[in-house]
Amino acid sequence: MDTDNRPAVGAEATVFETAFLGRDAVAKVRSPKGYRHPDLDASIRRARMRNEVRLMRDARRAGVRTPVVYDVDVEKCTVIMERIEGEKLKDALDSSDLSLAICAAVGRAVAALHDAGICHGDLTTSNMMLAADGGICLIDFSMGKSAATAEDIGVDIGLLERAFASAHPGLERQYAALIDAYMKKKKRPEEVLKKLEEIRNRGRYT
Repeated sequence: MDTDNRPAVGAEATVFETAFLGRDAVAKVRSPKGYRHPDLDASIRRARMRNEVRLMRDARRAGVRTPVVYDVDVEKCTVIMERIEGEKLKDALDSSDLSLAICAAVGRAVAALHDAGICHGDLTTSNMMLAADGGICLIDFSMGKSAATAEDIGVDIGLLERAFASAHPGLERQYAALIDAYMKKKKRPEEVLKKLEEIRNRGRYT
């Protein structure tokens, strides 16, 4: 993760820095929701935690870098994982002289993820890390799913497209490099293009 030591509190979980067996680590705790029955709440949080851990494991098996999971506490709905040295891609892109190469690497990583049947669910540059060694690491799979459909994959790319348009205006060449690398690596890329165009058209007429 980045160098900010403050806990990050989201809608589903709190993330903070910790240590595990002498290694720098990050803990992600899924917080109870008071508006749900306690038993149902615990079941939902555990299921979502397990799903996220599985997706991270499967992504790594497909060659996509994600934080290594060190420990899982099912009762406390807590995952302890590797702390990635580096910075969020959102913060790194605008200042990097290597942004074209970085974006091409992102495209290849996302293509490998999708070819493994995994959609991220919140594919933005805030959920990617530019590691200190120059690699790309995808984080926060809390909204992801396996056995991703063409619709899921199209939505993933649509989210990334909108993220670049809103958070990185002026980086059109970088996004083009990302998509070019994605399409060159992705199996059956024409299916993604077709679905993405369908999604765009829905937005125009709704």
